[in-house]
Amino acid sequence: MRLNARLRVFLLPAMLLCLASSTTQAQGAAPANKNGEGYYVNPIFAGDYPDPSILRDGNDYYIVHSSFEYYPGLLIWHSNDLINWIPVTNALHKYVGSVWAPDLVKYKNKYYIYFPANNTNYVVTADSINGPWSDPVDLKIGNIDPGHITDAEGKRYLYFSSGGYVPLSDDGLSVAGEFKHCYSGWPIPREWTIECFCMEGPKLAKRGDYYYLTTAEGGTAGPATSHMVISARSKSPFGPWQNSPYNPVIRTKDSSERWWSKGHGTIFEDTKGKWWIVFHGYENGFYNMGRQTLLLPIEWTEDGWYKIPDGIKTDEPIKRPAGTSSDAVFTLNDSFDGNTLKPQWKFFGEYDTGRFHPDDNGLEIKAKGHSVGDCSPLLCIPSDHSYIAQVELFIEGEATGGLVLFYNKNAYSGILADKENILANLRGWQFPTEKKVIKNHVFLRLKNINNTVDMFYSIDGEKWKKIENSIEVTGYNHNVLGGFLSLRLGLCSMGDGKIKFKNFIYKSIK
Repeated sequence: MRLNARLRVFLLPAMLLCLASSTTQAQGAAPANKNGEGYYVNPIFAGDYPDPSILRDGNDYYIVHSSFEYYPGLLIWHSNDLINWIPVTNALHKYVGSVWAPDLVKYKNKYYIYFPANNTNYVVTADSINGPWSDPVDLKIGNIDPGHITDAEGKRYLYFSSGGYVPLSDDGLSVAGEFKHCYSGWPIPREWTIECFCMEGPKLAKRGDYYYLTTAEGGTAGPATSHMVISARSKSPFGPWQNSPYNPVIRTKDSSERWWSKGHGTIFEDTKGKWWIVFHGYENGFYNMGRQTLLLPIEWTEDGWYKIPDGIKTDEPIKRPAGTSSDAVFTLNDSFDGNTLKPQWKFFGEYDTGRFHPDDNGLEIKAKGHSVGDCSPLLCIPSDHSYIAQVELFIEGEATGGLVLFYNKNAYSGILADKENILANLRGWQFPTEKKVIKNHVFLRLKNINNTVDMFYSIDGEKWKKIENSIEVTGYNHNVLGGFLSLRLGLCSMGDGKIKFKNFIYKSIK
């Protein structure tokens, strides 16, 4: 998720102007709240942004998330205020499998992202956060969720979810010793309702005389009360670790709460010396949006532990961090002009640069496969409970193109078109629903109102016709389908030929 950091709202034809006039809020910008400009409301990243890893670099903040099967991967975002974020560049362009929880660090003026994929761990590096980033280097060690730390002498180590660590070479590009176990987690009371013990996501920080190890336990999904944030400390990065008396530092206690399965936290100090924790959670009623990024302040007790201040709740307005508020606006709207793919777009399961061609006349994608599931659709992350999305298609040859809601290769729905017909796809069941109504050109639209989706097409982009078929998409989520994924908006090109896409528009419905 990195490319041009200054995304603009694209000028659209007059017939689309009324729809585009209300752009989606900047990614990470908190919605309006009763406490006014001095407060924010979670999430700071709405939509599927799990396993956040944050880096403060001077007065700048950078964050990266798990990118799974979406490529190019490891999108880096930038902020000066922790609330408003814009994309910088994608750090991973070579396909290495499903990318899980990364760790973004800076060491001796060089940037590193450590991440697990394909049953091993990799690292990518760059001299500038803007890139270029290197090809991934295989560290040839298993485990997941690497967390980087240095000792007092500047020696480097990677912690893993299993509670152990390995030493790294000085350049950080290879493992320099044996794996050693040093931490077994915090014992969860047996009567609590959790998915599994599942210790994961170790993140380490140094404050005063102590190293602080922040981990997740309880399982990242399953029951609402599963995931939690656990803290431990030691005067050595190798332990022994003492568990915090405030554990769990963060946990969903009841399924009536707005945010479920809260966990996978990283603590950090802001530019004014205040401390925060960034973590993720599922939203009650919108599990299919994936794990969203949340932010809470922490305070330090007199005896050197951190905790959430009394009276602070994840789902209520919170005083904003100090810092210069960003005026930058990120939007999913894309006229597909220019010669680069904009950073919100990801192909599922591959990154074949020879398959797509962006230019000032639109984005051309060569058709592939014979179903939505095997065409490797181009996807982006919706950030609202309710929205309208639409796109213009030009159909060449025997291709079929569409605007879909996509979870994985087996779970998707949407509206499509071949050179003559409009087709509906309902959970994989695809059929013509409006026959011989177009000629190689059409506009398609999805209107999602709280997970109920109506579908439309238009010949001219002005007059829209709703097809008879609608879908309900609540069940497209990890607890039903597995995979830790989310329901994303997608553009598909399948069959034999090409589809050219123009004027993608996304509008939040409040």
